[in-house]
Amino acid sequence: MSESLPAVDIPQDIIALKYPLRRFFDALRGEGPARIVAMGSSSTAGRADVVPYPARLEMYLRQHYAGPLPKLRVDVLNRGKGGEEAPKELDRFDADIFADRPAMVLWQVGTNAVFRKNEFNFQQVLDSISEGVRRLGQHPMDVVLIDPQYVTAMLRDDKAELSEQMVSKIREIAEAAKVNVFRRWALMRHWHVQNGVPFDQMLDPTDRPDMLHQSDWSTLQVSKALRQAITDAVPPGRWLTDQATS
Repeated sequence: MSESLPAVDIPQDIIALKYPLRRFFDALRGEGPARIVAMGSSSTAGRADVVPYPARLEMYLRQHYAGPLPKLRVDVLNRGKGGEEAPKELDRFDADIFADRPAMVLWQVGTNAVFRKNEFNFQQVLDSISEGVRRLGQHPMDVVLIDPQYVTAMLRDDKAELSEQMVSKIREIAEAAKVNVFRRWALMRHWHVQNGVPFDQMLDPTDRPDMLHQSDWSTLQVSKALRQAITDAVPPGRWLTDQATS
């Protein structure tokens, strides 16, 4: 890993969420905590010495709203389990999502179906993502899908095409259901191609030979970008005016 950390930008056209986060911003105006559930696999759960993105996101959101909404608490509940994929995660929806009645769900999905492609049926995973989005849509919560990470393991010759297919299919599923996608794949690709960030910087140095998991540095950067995407997705109208000026 390079000793000097590269400078990266966060293009708005990549991270912008298409749909406003109405439920989350309603929760910001409420009296209880604004609760977010992060569902996913190892990118969500965390591994080794890498601080997982839900913990960082919680910290960044609390910092962001500390001024205008000093009495508000934002909680990001980490429901990640390493190695899982959409079919198994569906089994956890009742206990790990719906029971907590969150205002928003972040569902990081699709990576293991590519990385461990011999263990998963690609179409079954896509069908499970579609079914999961349908089930989430039956509850009063915002939904944000998080697509795979742009890393060496996902770009090898036997996986590169399948990775692109997964990213494309996740976007299609989200479009059909009118839910958001946080485009992690495109953002990390931008850092690598446009900002010149080497994979050694974006990868966890202990993750050999897989070269799949993000480094602490790139997880931090993605967390900052996700915080910006969320706080920018304000619904039309004066949603925070009353509390911000009281």
